[in-house]
Amino acid sequence: VQLQASGGGLVQAGGSLRLSCAVSGGTFSRYVVAWFRQAPGKEREFVALATRNGDSTDYADSVKGRFTISRDNAKNTVYLQMNSLKPEDTAVYYCAAGSPRCGSSWSQFGAWGQGTQVTVSS
Repeated sequence: VQLQASGGGLVQAGGSLRLSCAVSGGTFSRYVVAWFRQAPGKEREFVALATRNGDSTDYADSVKGRFTISRDNAKNTVYLQMNSLKPEDTAVYYCAAGSPRCGSSWSQFGAWGQGTQVTVSS
């Protein structure tokens, strides 16, 4: 399975970005998909997760109400809509795919995208 993340960039605080992650090489609908992020000097942290058909999602407390994860199984793509961005959201964002047993721990996921930089200026 290969994942290709895109959509990062520089945005002012309060702005929005939408990240995309195209998945290929597997049966997309079989995978739980998630977004993680890693800021300089910090550990990789969970951001959001969507189950195989997207009917159930989970979010880190720090992004609840601001970020929305969604997936389009027809396009083999997962999205992360990020609104009301804050400087503390600055990080490299990674998409990941894994078995239905995967949860919010990054170590459970076996397939990763290359990461896309999100920078939020104050």
